[in-house]
Amino acid sequence: MLASLKSTLRWLHPGLGLKRWLAPLLLGVVVLALGIALFLWDLYAASAYPPFLHLLLLQAWPRWLRAAFFSLIGLGLVAFSIYQLNKNFLSAFLPSNVTAAYVAEQVYSRQRQRQGPKVVAIGGGTGLSILLRGLKRHTDNIVAIVTVADDGGSSGKLRRELGVLPPGDFRNCIAALADDEALTTQLFQYRFRSGQGLEGHSFGNLFITAMAEVTGAFEKALYESGRVLNIRGTILPSTLENVTLMAEVNEGAQTRKVEGESAIPAAKLPIERVYLEPDAPRPFPPALQALLSADLIVAGPGSLYTSVIPNLLVGEIAAAIRASSAPKIYICNVATQPGETDGYSLEDHVQAIELHANAGFNLVLANNNLSHPIPASMSHLHAILPTPARDNRYTVIAADVVDEQYPWRHDPLKLAYELMSWYKKNK
Repeated sequence: MLASLKSTLRWLHPGLGLKRWLAPLLLGVVVLALGIALFLWDLYAASAYPPFLHLLLLQAWPRWLRAAFFSLIGLGLVAFSIYQLNKNFLSAFLPSNVTAAYVAEQVYSRQRQRQGPKVVAIGGGTGLSILLRGLKRHTDNIVAIVTVADDGGSSGKLRRELGVLPPGDFRNCIAALADDEALTTQLFQYRFRSGQGLEGHSFGNLFITAMAEVTGAFEKALYESGRVLNIRGTILPSTLENVTLMAEVNEGAQTRKVEGESAIPAAKLPIERVYLEPDAPRPFPPALQALLSADLIVAGPGSLYTSVIPNLLVGEIAAAIRASSAPKIYICNVATQPGETDGYSLEDHVQAIELHANAGFNLVLANNNLSHPIPASMSHLHAILPTPARDNRYTVIAADVVDEQYPWRHDPLKLAYELMSWYKKNK
């Protein structure tokens, strides 16, 4: 009962935009009552009434008490009538078991999300989509800046055959930010298991590619795809240029080059550095604008060398991050990644980012819940400990962000909650 009352009172919470209309409604009722009172006053003064009407109008009571009594009765009738009208109106659009208190709670929640902080998330792959899935519960003002270096699987085929930017990472982000995530995820992630030319392709990749053909531009395809699926946020590429991710890997006696995002972890050799070809690609201007106006900038989680760092290799992206006044947090992976970060500590992750692009990430969010060990069948993965920096170059925010069912990755709800909690305490 108390919880229901609390939810119903959400209608009066600041920022919902309801009280501004409640005031003129009450004013209208008062003016209407004043007009009726003046009419009745003249009628009452010029007419004789039977005794029962005097009793009904509480003539024996003091005038101020009668006014207060009838005002309360009238206000109660107005409130009850508006409540019932809203209930009947909403019943045409919502299931019969949905209460007005539930609707009030949803309106409050949506309004709070619309007024939430501007969060820019940088990355790619499944790591970024995990973060977005949790963030959308806290704010609608999300901008995902996604790498365009993917060249494997369905994305790689479409990139080579049609010359489009790789849609795979963008597809994951759209699915994560969609309102009806369960159905959308199934549809967008569906892969054709047979069919000449279709086998191996995901529906979402084909959808985005087709939208790019229809709209004439990849960035327009992302916008229209997001609009069709009613996503909460905006998804932007870091650059619109056709770039290739290159790596220099250590073979022991010598260093050799590896070409292509998918080939780098497959080489299973220590990575010295990664870079883009062509060098110095032009950034996508809306991505720069988003970074400069952000309230919070987040990099990761995700593959360090093939998802996070490629965005920072677009020079002006890193410069915009440095220039932004927003807090900058790097989300370190829960566990190492084979072929990329074997044996890496938390400090190794941070150092790799600094060596490639000193973008100013002086805060690192790391998991401190180590009570859920990684299964023995995945012994090639190792948990990353939340150790502090030895020279105070960055500050570690240690928190429980692990997925207890899959302890080698983040829990989206925990991760977003810890990020938003830190932001609210330190904004």
